[in-house]
Amino acid sequence: MTWQTPIVVHPPAADGGRRVTLRGQDVGAAHDDRELADLLRSAGLGEADIALDDPHLVEWRGAPHGWPTT
Repeated sequence: MTWQTPIVVHPPAADGGRRVTLRGQDVGAAHDDRELADLLRSAGLGEADIALDDPHLVEWRGAPHGWPTT
């Protein structure tokens, strides 16, 4: 079994949102760091587990940590 980060932030969609999965389960889409943290808290993570720049916790796919500007 290979090790995977528990949080995956997928590539930006056309509307600028990014789909988020937690341990392989879809938890929604976020458009900024605040929305992302809210999604993760709603999914049961504590503040210590929401370190968005920690590559051991969060994998940013398709684009680095950030959000498209409109």
